[in-house]
Amino acid sequence: MSDTKSVQITKDGGATTAPSGSPTAAGTPAKRGRIPRDSEARIQSVLGIALILVAIALPLYLDNAFLSMGLAVMAAAVGAIGLNLLSGVTGQLSLAHAFFIAIGTYGYAYFSGSPGGVATPYGGLELPPLLGAVMAIALAGLAGLAFSPIASRLSGIYLGVASLSLVFLGQHLLFNWESVTGGPNGRSVPTFSLFGFPFANPEPGGTQVVLLGVPLQRNELLWYLFLAVLIIGYLFARNLLRGRHGRALQMIRDKQTAAAVMGVNVRRYKSSAFVISSMYAGAAGVLLALFLRVPTPGSFGLILSVTYLAMIVIGGLGSIPGAVVGAAFVAATPLLLNLYSDFFPFLAEPGSGGVDSGTLAKFLYGGAVVVVLLLEPGGVAALGRRVLHAITGTTRRQKVRAAAPVTSPVAETGESPAESTAVESEQGPDRGTDPSTEGNRRP
Repeated sequence: MSDTKSVQITKDGGATTAPSGSPTAAGTPAKRGRIPRDSEARIQSVLGIALILVAIALPLYLDNAFLSMGLAVMAAAVGAIGLNLLSGVTGQLSLAHAFFIAIGTYGYAYFSGSPGGVATPYGGLELPPLLGAVMAIALAGLAGLAFSPIASRLSGIYLGVASLSLVFLGQHLLFNWESVTGGPNGRSVPTFSLFGFPFANPEPGGTQVVLLGVPLQRNELLWYLFLAVLIIGYLFARNLLRGRHGRALQMIRDKQTAAAVMGVNVRRYKSSAFVISSMYAGAAGVLLALFLRVPTPGSFGLILSVTYLAMIVIGGLGSIPGAVVGAAFVAATPLLLNLYSDFFPFLAEPGSGGVDSGTLAKFLYGGAVVVVLLLEPGGVAALGRRVLHAITGTTRRQKVRAAAPVTSPVAETGESPAESTAVESEQGPDRGTDPSTEGNRRP
């Protein structure tokens, strides 16, 4: 009976054999060249928890201007996540995001609002605000479902041009369906309340909410509402991408033909991605309605759709954290420039015809899109991954090598000759359950 031997692979590519009873084979643990995924996951978890804690504490220290800025950023981030699931993950270009945001905004205003208006009367169903918000999101999803047969048959620029028709249709309805939208002057939005608790300034003699000695007003209360919606939307998108459906959407983006050969129902998944993106846009529309208070139809044109595309390109196509970062940059830039316009003497007053803060902000994030496409197509998310890999000491090439099947001796770069890898000849390679290999499995 022959002795069991193991193969020892060194840095220079050489291989030596050692008996199973030798110190090399049995006395020391065999190294597999695995990537420290636990370190990366731990860092991501710590950063996420820290950001949430900071976001919870910020309203207690910010003034009203920065609170309004934060509300605008969080509302934009919810819509950017939805568009990134469609355009970044699935690869479907859509210019109709403004249309679905408008459905969420005016849907909530009509379902939960009361009849009113002076110059242009409008109606309202006066439903509970929570029910009205849910119905507005569902209505946006139904609108996306109605357009999904077209979205499932088109892709690329063809889908972008087809979805552009929804923006023109939406503008016509918003300006002319006055009984719902209030016409060009818009309509008021009802105060949101949850189980009888209003997210508004307390009335005289009413209950005043105090947190750590700080009385919470309307913007502080809305901050926590918006933050809760953003966290829920973020977690849902991350879990979707990590599951079977997320892998199928990514396969459709990479190669539709290969996805169909592997058993993916391309049309069904493209339709579902469009519906989910529409519901995210509807949720962003509800938040935007609460932020604006009196939305007007002019705010939901083609410019808004292009702005959301800029958000996901700057943040990184296909990256959920990148969508949040891109939304923060695009949504906060004009507000910051307007707030600190005194430090920029060349800025003109809004409406004067010169370069005001809003126009300069468009130049800035337009230039940011060009810079990203030329220098870092992966956006801010790619830069974040580089920093994370630098902290953990891993590289993309090492991850690919660790995930690939081991069929021949492969030298691990950056490993000292003493840190050789022992692989038992009688056992197959340990393929493990690396998440980076999940995209190679059939969804």
